[in-house]
Amino acid sequence: MASGVIFHPCFLLSYYLIGLLVTAHNVPQAQLIPYHGQHLMKASIGTPPVDIYGVADTGSNLVWTQCVPCDDCFNQTYPKFDPQKSCTYSEISCHSEKCHEWDPVHCSAQNSCNYVSGYITGGSQGVLAKEKATITSTSGQAVTFDIAFGCSYNSNLHYDGHETGIIGLGSGPLSFVSQIGSKRFSYCLLPFGTESTDPNITSKISFGNGSEVVGDGVVSTPFIDRESGHEYFVTLEGISVGDTYVPFNSSGTVSKGNMLIDSGSPALSLPPDFYDRVEVEVKKQISLDPIKNDTLLGTRLCYRTEITNENGPILTVHFEGADVELKPIQTFNRPIKRFEYYCFGITNIASTYNEFSDGTGVYGNYVQANFLIGYDLETRIISFKPTDCTKL
Repeated sequence: MASGVIFHPCFLLSYYLIGLLVTAHNVPQAQLIPYHGQHLMKASIGTPPVDIYGVADTGSNLVWTQCVPCDDCFNQTYPKFDPQKSCTYSEISCHSEKCHEWDPVHCSAQNSCNYVSGYITGGSQGVLAKEKATITSTSGQAVTFDIAFGCSYNSNLHYDGHETGIIGLGSGPLSFVSQIGSKRFSYCLLPFGTESTDPNITSKISFGNGSEVVGDGVVSTPFIDRESGHEYFVTLEGISVGDTYVPFNSSGTVSKGNMLIDSGSPALSLPPDFYDRVEVEVKKQISLDPIKNDTLLGTRLCYRTEITNENGPILTVHFEGADVELKPIQTFNRPIKRFEYYCFGITNIASTYNEFSDGTGVYGNYVQANFLIGYDLETRIISFKPTDCTKL
């Protein structure tokens, strides 16, 4: 270093991170951590980097994390991001094009771009800002991107621990996928409750070239745009319970895009009539008496004996052009750990907080477990490959 030349620590950190991005010829990849029915994607933001654990959510399009000061926020285990301690943080001007890639936003008196993001069980409000976001890669090296994200000062979602926010993985302009320039990504989710049996097991989400889902056993279905335009809607034609086919509609006709693939929602939620017909057939094929008149369980279909491949049916989900086979480990779970209750993980959408009123269902993360699932934004297909996600 030349005598008398002083390099700012922020410059050195930024130079170091950019160097890794340029020289790392590998697949960007992040850790997925199962937690209370969600899957948290580990990343870091800022300079120096601060770890965040956002819910990996294909059903939304904004990256945000709770920030200091947080006026009205959910409790989180990890420290909140403090923008004043990052030398690469900058707020986005309300007059910039980037600000208006999100709706709704409004200008503050200081010309900040204030965002509002709503979800089924709550929402987040704060300021849109620019920052460095860092994840790992297949070589173990860090890879850094410039992204716009929400610095949240008001969050009322029902989170209570390891979550720090949400990492939107939709196809909108401010989603993580779009902002890092990725045309494809894939992930493998661990079965519900894995963290209770082995808290050290994690899985992966990969981005860009090298994240394709290929090989034996892969099936694919197209996704379409709907009015929102930035989520992944596929067409579900019916479900087979064992060898018995149950159509989505009694009439046999279905609307295109009648099912949202949503990694941020736990259950597979079906319209009431379809759910009732599937549940009737499931009961027929399990030679056990379901639990009745339990106020804790309500109307849920539950048993006192664990449902396994030996005593429970295989369900085949018939998407357009793709049959996805679900074993009992994906369709039954133990929702209350202190009780030996084993409950059907598919739900009636009328009993959830789901926002759809037109008969659209939600393909949640319970039934996505133990599949390598790939999203290709160029060919507009979603692929499924049966995989033991605990061994990736």
